[in-house]
Amino acid sequence: MALQKLSHSFTKIGFKPLQTKVRQIVYSLSFSLFCFCQVTAQETNETTEVPIPAVKDSISGITPINKKDSIITQQNGIKINPEKLLSEKAQDTTKKDSLAAESQLLTDKVDYKSTDYMRLSRRENKMYLYNEAEIIYGDMQINAGFIVVDNEKNEVYAYGIKDSLGNYTQTPIFKQSQNIVEPDSIRFNFDTEKALIYNSRTEQNGFKIKNEVSKRENDSVVYMKNVKFTTSENIEDPEYYFYARRIKFVPKKKIVTGLVNMFIADVPTILGLPFGYFPLTEDRTSGFIIPNPGEERNRGYFLQNGGYYFALSDYADLTLLGDYYTNGSYTLAVESAYAKRYKFRGNLRFRYENNLTSERGFPDFAQRTTYNIQWTHSQDAKANPNSRFSASVNFGSSDFFQQSTNQLNTGNFLNNQISSSISYSKTFPGDPQVNFNAAATHNSNTNTGTVNMTLPNINASVSRVFPFAPKVGVKKGIIQNINTQYNVRAENRITTTDDDLFSARMFDEARAGIQHSIPISTNFKIFRYISASAGTNYQENWVFETIDQEFDPELNNGQGGVQRDTIKGFDSYRTYNFSTSLGTTIYGTFNFKKGKKIEAIRHTMRPSISYSINPDFGQFYTSYERPIEDNPTTPEIETGVEDVVYSRFEGGFFGAPSNVFSSSIGFSLSNNLEMKVRSKDSTALEAKKVTILNNLNISTSYNIAADTLNLSPIAISGNIPIVQNKLDINFNAQLDPYALDNNNRRIDVWNIDNGGSLFRLTRASANFGYSFSSKDFEKGKSNEDPLENQNFRNEGRPDNLFGGVTDFGENRSYDKDKSKDTNQDVQNYNYKIPWTLRISYNVNYSNNARQNEISSNSVMFSGDVELAPRWSVGVSSGYDFRNPGFTFTNFRFQRDLESWVMNFNWIPFSERTSWNFFIGIKSNVLSDIKWDKRREPDRQL
Repeated sequence: MALQKLSHSFTKIGFKPLQTKVRQIVYSLSFSLFCFCQVTAQETNETTEVPIPAVKDSISGITPINKKDSIITQQNGIKINPEKLLSEKAQDTTKKDSLAAESQLLTDKVDYKSTDYMRLSRRENKMYLYNEAEIIYGDMQINAGFIVVDNEKNEVYAYGIKDSLGNYTQTPIFKQSQNIVEPDSIRFNFDTEKALIYNSRTEQNGFKIKNEVSKRENDSVVYMKNVKFTTSENIEDPEYYFYARRIKFVPKKKIVTGLVNMFIADVPTILGLPFGYFPLTEDRTSGFIIPNPGEERNRGYFLQNGGYYFALSDYADLTLLGDYYTNGSYTLAVESAYAKRYKFRGNLRFRYENNLTSERGFPDFAQRTTYNIQWTHSQDAKANPNSRFSASVNFGSSDFFQQSTNQLNTGNFLNNQISSSISYSKTFPGDPQVNFNAAATHNSNTNTGTVNMTLPNINASVSRVFPFAPKVGVKKGIIQNINTQYNVRAENRITTTDDDLFSARMFDEARAGIQHSIPISTNFKIFRYISASAGTNYQENWVFETIDQEFDPELNNGQGGVQRDTIKGFDSYRTYNFSTSLGTTIYGTFNFKKGKKIEAIRHTMRPSISYSINPDFGQFYTSYERPIEDNPTTPEIETGVEDVVYSRFEGGFFGAPSNVFSSSIGFSLSNNLEMKVRSKDSTALEAKKVTILNNLNISTSYNIAADTLNLSPIAISGNIPIVQNKLDINFNAQLDPYALDNNNRRIDVWNIDNGGSLFRLTRASANFGYSFSSKDFEKGKSNEDPLENQNFRNEGRPDNLFGGVTDFGENRSYDKDKSKDTNQDVQNYNYKIPWTLRISYNVNYSNNARQNEISSNSVMFSGDVELAPRWSVGVSSGYDFRNPGFTFTNFRFQRDLESWVMNFNWIPFSERTSWNFFIGIKSNVLSDIKWDKRREPDRQL
């Protein structure tokens, strides 16, 4: 027997009535032992008869127990009387039945139990299970307060019972596999296999269904009357539901309804359908995607996001979408997601747009095609530890994010760089280990339309080798720490524009090169506290074209000029250098008196001095003669001929080697300032460390071999923690000791000797970013990490500081995890208002040529506040202090309506002025029930 949730199959159980009273007794007793299954009786020597009072049950109407009823003892949760069973077996004189035994219909073991009792009534020919009754057969299970099996009618009944307060409890629950039905009562006939289910509650493919009466005709058809179905979490009191008078339900296949009306807060609406068809399946199925109609000012009426969904397999799917506008504009989109557990996962997104403005023949008509390809692929670390393939592609037209229709890419509209990378890496274990990596990269500037690509980029390296290290023990001294390795890099670079992309012209400026490097280094200790290192690096560069230069007097209409010719063919040059360094660490601690809040302050300094030599590689240089003509503005320069020195590798793939000998001494000092603060936690054993100043670095160098300007500008950088692990201010500055002449060029005169200060502040900048929320002030809770979203995949910021992506095809921008905690938030709202805030500030100062100005000074901010439970507002904007005015601004409003979501986005000014309003059901099952109204930004094609 299988009285179950909708969409479950049923098993027929047949009973053959016995012909004599004795057979009836044997059948009743056997039924208590078998109960839908074969069970072997177990005899016991000790039995205890428990009398049951003959009181009529107020719920079921059971008659009092008479003397003919079996008094039953407990066995496996069931009460049995073995003595009576034996005596009745002895009275049965029928040895053999003349009729052939029927085949057994049940194919699995049946388990059943109840808490209070199980009773067999021979007079009524019924079996009763009372209080927490349960029947399990295969994957089917029925739980109820009271279960009755009527052998005369071949029917079974399941009810709830009343508790001590008179409340109706332990209503039937039918389970099979993952499906559950929760009715008030069940009636099932074994012969006809029909069932009546009253006030059932079930869930099918995201729908929660409640109906008054369900009639099961057979294994595949169920009819329902007065049905409510919804996607609301609260099936008893949904905020909305669809009401149907009649429903035909085919489990795991479909629901066909008659007249359907939509109710909101139990109030009927005019929204309805004369009939409805809802396909049901536990697996993904292919199907059409209904487009959204609307109107757009420049392109006319449209149908958007219509197409077809292909459920290719359990590992991949495919979605084809399209838009069409009445002025001829159209969009084609392809989306696919794929995944294989413990192997890989990824997604692909392609979009092609043919955008038209106005109508053909009008003077303001314009046409522009854009496209964009996004592909992400990641390999599970467990798939192959020695090889890995990954991809992060964002490739397309430079103006795609500015001109794209049907979506607002705010974060990418403000970002002028998009990039891609596809790489494969392989490790060959051994001693030494060999690493290989092949990649293809791309970078586009959306403002200039310049595209840079490397196809391919190959890197290989042999791991570090210590040729003089001992086979056993720690490496000591200069010799044992000598190490070397081999690296090779090969690239093919292509620089082109959007117009020449994918044409033969894109390869005209392609250049290739191979670079080999062999670094050799060692490290050792001096006087125990000083760390020393020394090393040299040999580099060999291979190129496949060089540039020859000569002066041609016939160029520029006889005025003369430099003629540059590209020479195809293999060429190479080699370079090497030497460097060494000394460094140590100095600690200074100042301890305060005991009992103070600040226990100690520690200053850590890491001074270092380095020396490097870069030889002169003048052998790779040559010269040509260029005439010098009279110039009235520079009479001190004599006329005649001058030699112009150049290298054939200038402007090449790796550039030209240096032809200037340098011998430089470098100085650097790193500072950290920390303090120990007494912990507020009285049980803490150690004081808390707080950083005051982090990585204050001061560095410069002095070139001994230079004729002038030997001392380099002093570079200063550092980090000041304001809020521990939350807010750090980063700063850097550059101080130049040399003065400027009247033409604002550096001269070999100290600035202090020229009437100025000791140093000139030539450049300075400071910036910080801060993201925090109300949860930061709650004990035991940390700020949530930013989730990867479409804005981040488009190379925008994951925290949506500059605004996010509004894709009108997927307008349900709500947090599913957050909605689960809504009820708790409502209870706590009287003392907690959730909020988030993100701030980014940047300021730059420039004074290289006495301009003495703030070159940039701006702040960006983004925040969200829940003004009321399920009601939040947010804004993303900024302010430019140098050119006073607000930067790109976006307002957003969202209302969580439990099963629905409503949001409004508004960009009040700038060339992206637009707004959109959306309200719809969250569940994907009813995603087409929505209302979307918007005004898209004007686009100049």
